[in-house]
Amino acid sequence: MEIQVHDNPPRSHETFKRTLELGVAGGLAFWATNFATSLIPVASEYRAELSISYTWMVLVESLVGGLIIGCCVSYALLRFSATIPAESPILKSLTLSLLILVIIQTFATVLDLGYPPFYILLGAGLNLPRFLALGLVIGVLYNRFGNMVPVESNVQTRPSGS
Repeated sequence: MEIQVHDNPPRSHETFKRTLELGVAGGLAFWATNFATSLIPVASEYRAELSISYTWMVLVESLVGGLIIGCCVSYALLRFSATIPAESPILKSLTLSLLILVIIQTFATVLDLGYPPFYILLGAGLNLPRFLALGLVIGVLYNRFGNMVPVESNVQTRPSGS
């Protein structure tokens, strides 16, 4: 009979921890970029036309949304990094974040059919820097600190009775 001894925590715990670290960093980059772009005049015209509250959208919704999107991009990067067709982790995370932007913009376009196409394109243009910042920060941090999630847990077997 053999007893298995785990020297490292389970992979799922490490993946969850790393996802949160990268996701929070990406979410904060998303939020900071949203705050910066909200200060330009065209953004205030866009919010006025769509009756979007500045305080609620800039301070709350963009932070929560950025954290959710950041965690999704981080998890996908950690879990499926080998299958994403790009060389660099930065390009991989940018690809994932832009893919999520396309999905969100598609749903927004379908739901906002009553608005002129100009405002749909303007919304996409205002979203692009947010998603680029999110993907860039996640990719840079992933690249700087490495994957750091063990590919296999370090399991050693010892015979019982030792």
